[in-house]
Amino acid sequence: MSSPSPIRRGAPRFGDSARILQQARIAGPMPWVIAIMIALTVMAASAGLALKNVADNARDEIAGGITVQIVEAAPAERDRQAERTVSYFSNRDDVSSVRRVPDNELEALLEPWLGELGDSAEDGVPIPAMVDVRLSGPVTAARLRDMRSELLAQAPSARVDAQANWLGPVFDAIRSLQILALGLVILLAITSAAAVWLAARSALGANRDTIEVIHHLGGTDGQIAAIFQRSIAWDAAIGGAAGLLLGLTAVFILGQQFAALGSGLVAGGGLGPVDWITIGAIPIIGIILAAITARFTVITALRRML
Repeated sequence: MSSPSPIRRGAPRFGDSARILQQARIAGPMPWVIAIMIALTVMAASAGLALKNVADNARDEIAGGITVQIVEAAPAERDRQAERTVSYFSNRDDVSSVRRVPDNELEALLEPWLGELGDSAEDGVPIPAMVDVRLSGPVTAARLRDMRSELLAQAPSARVDAQANWLGPVFDAIRSLQILALGLVILLAITSAAAVWLAARSALGANRDTIEVIHHLGGTDGQIAAIFQRSIAWDAAIGGAAGLLLGLTAVFILGQQFAALGSGLVAGGGLGPVDWITIGAIPIIGIILAAITARFTVITALRRML
């Protein structure tokens, strides 16, 4: 009976990654580098998703909304024009709701900047009346212009503004922050891939002699790459879990601080189920990216090395 071939004698040894990567996985730097990258990615992605929710909720809330201010110093004339404004919009078929904002609500809004509004009124500071109107359709420029011209005939001191117009700069800023968050996620993904590439290249250089022995025993580039791939994927799994925990902790703390502000705009930035699923998928994507990068790096290097 013939003796086993050298390839068969060496084959069982290909699965032992300890012969190729001599460093301990947990003690090595790679899991912690990946943990930092995943944590930063989780925070950046959470910020981008929260900003998206803020913008979507704000658009839904102000869709079809216009604000009418009656800027009149005389209280009696101001109230008279405010009543005419409410009556004008109440008689229109394209208006779904109209409401005059109570004076006490305006006082509560202005008090942080003007102090006690009763004292301010005595000093001659006029406080405009405000009417909140919700249209049944979109607020176009032509529609707003026609309503403004008709309303001025009854309330000369009225100023009509679409709510979406004065929130335009806010939406532009949110959009810029979303692009920044997306750019950070992409940059962190590239940085993570580069870290894996450097780690794989370093491990290849440190174990060149062992790789040559395995090649002589019949090992293929794919088998050697699989050893590196499994080891780095395990490091990425450890780092991904730690990074996800760190990132979620930071997101939770920041979320509690923003929730304490009590602002309606900030309150619309809560994360939904789909958002949490997306965030939870980040470590999985990181593991896949690390494994693919490691395999590509090792196979490319082996073809040049041997």
